[in-house]
Amino acid sequence: MFTGIVEELGEVTAVENLGDASRFRLRGPVVTEGARHGDSIAVNGVCLTVVEHEDGEFTADVMAETLDRSSLGVLAVGSRVNLERPMAVGDRLGGHIVQGHVDGTGEVVERKPSENWEIVKISLPADLTRYVVEKGSITVDGISLTVVEAGPDFFTVSLIPTTLDLTTLGLKQPGDPVNLEVDVIAKYVERLLGSRGEQPAGLPGSQGATP
Repeated sequence: MFTGIVEELGEVTAVENLGDASRFRLRGPVVTEGARHGDSIAVNGVCLTVVEHEDGEFTADVMAETLDRSSLGVLAVGSRVNLERPMAVGDRLGGHIVQGHVDGTGEVVERKPSENWEIVKISLPADLTRYVVEKGSITVDGISLTVVEAGPDFFTVSLIPTTLDLTTLGLKQPGDPVNLEVDVIAKYVERLLGSRGEQPAGLPGSQGATP
């Protein structure tokens, strides 16, 4: 379990093609401190398992399914990545509940800089729109963010200087892919109501939820 608060802006130092998978070596001295074989580290919002680690770097195997369904498939040597270790029991939940399970990918559509912040517009897959609401939470490349505007096929987020300086969203340009994870609570609510034959208000085909 993660919180979407990026601990470190890391870097891909090697990529090995394993046929039906890839092995990434990533530099991250903060997240590898005290790491052990089998530990989890979120890389751009994808929960990966540490295979080896030494001298501030770690390796992780990524299967074809993950490469195909996330933006990790476009990573190359030199790519910068957001890194976060799992939340420890008793820690403060600084962002929101993040599983590290990517629901889909979007693309940066446009950036609108301002004096003290920047608005970033990101495309949203049709099957995820029902989970995204204004002022709700969404994870973008492993970063816990608040939705400013929720459109039919996009959403916007407002980024403060710290986020721009310390995460990949300060580097992403229009057309660049990003990993998206919607709020897991919304998915559980939908599933529970569906099992009762109810449809949450606002979902496709709904006529309003039954009390």
